[in-house]
Amino acid sequence: MASKILYWIPRILTILSILFMTMFSFDVFGGNESFGMKMLGFLIHNIPVLILIAILIIAWKWEAAGGALFIVASITGTLFFHSFSGNPGSLIVISPFLLTGILFILHYVFYGRNPLSKNE
Repeated sequence: MASKILYWIPRILTILSILFMTMFSFDVFGGNESFGMKMLGFLIHNIPVLILIAILIIAWKWEAAGGALFIVASITGTLFFHSFSGNPGSLIVISPFLLTGILFILHYVFYGRNPLSKNE
């Protein structure tokens, strides 16, 4: 049972965090630009989301590698947004990915790739 919980918590948290980040990109539809410019802005706003989806796909298949990539992504986001020098609100967006990276690695260390392989 614990392996199933540790298996699903990082995946669900990552999906919810990605949806939360996607929500911020819908502000591009409020302007007076053409539809093409709005779609281009929407795509540009979602580049980090697409990268995180790619990392989630990797983490779903290879938990240790995906966990390490989520940790690297959270450190990169922290440096990019200058989180510790005037923008502490960005930690709300970045910290779930650090947590999920740690949880992916913990599940890999304790249970391996298959959630049903041990302690069931």
